[in-house]
Amino acid sequence: MDERVLFERLSNAVMEGDAEASVKATKEILEAGIDPITVIESCLSPAIKLVGEKFAACEYFLTNLMLSAEAMKASSELLSSEIARRGGGKPESGAIVVIGTVAGDIHDIGKNIISVLLSMGGFEVYDLGREVPSMTFVETAERLGAKVIALSSLMTTTVPSQREVIEFLKGMKLRGKYLVIIGGGSTTQAWANEIGADGWAETAVQGVALTKRLVREKFGIA
Repeated sequence: MDERVLFERLSNAVMEGDAEASVKATKEILEAGIDPITVIESCLSPAIKLVGEKFAACEYFLTNLMLSAEAMKASSELLSSEIARRGGGKPESGAIVVIGTVAGDIHDIGKNIISVLLSMGGFEVYDLGREVPSMTFVETAERLGAKVIALSSLMTTTVPSQREVIEFLKGMKLRGKYLVIIGGGSTTQAWANEIGADGWAETAVQGVALTKRLVREKFGIA
């Protein structure tokens, strides 16, 4: 079956909040041999970004948002498993990454995918999940001796929490201790510059490459 048709089925399932249809479409896509990362970047990410935009514009209600998030989670679990299966294990770099979706944001597919890819890339990843309070990022990074704090946010209404984490670090005289990387559908390089983040990535693959480069430059860890 044509890739475009398969992607349209999955996109519609997410938009409609139909987890069962989402799983079925994802399985068909994987059976067709399509790269799971391509599915995320070219299908799921645009679909959930549109859901977030509709919610922000009051075209979708909270129920729609939650159902779409569950449909996307169901798909992302299958895709993440396939990515991990294909990638295999790699030696740890020694760098700990604390990652999570910021407070108020229930979307976690992008965060889940980059967590898998970072682990495959040799990082020790501590995933805090979604709707993570800003101070929890700081406290966890301190407790674990992390090098990187990665903040995901899909919705325009929650991106201020990314700034808040950085402001907490500054207030506690800890800002220079960590690399802070942001991402998510509503974020941009301009936003990263505005809040003083160390980096921004549009896709999970780019996020891993960015993290590797910044960790190597700041901490000398390959």
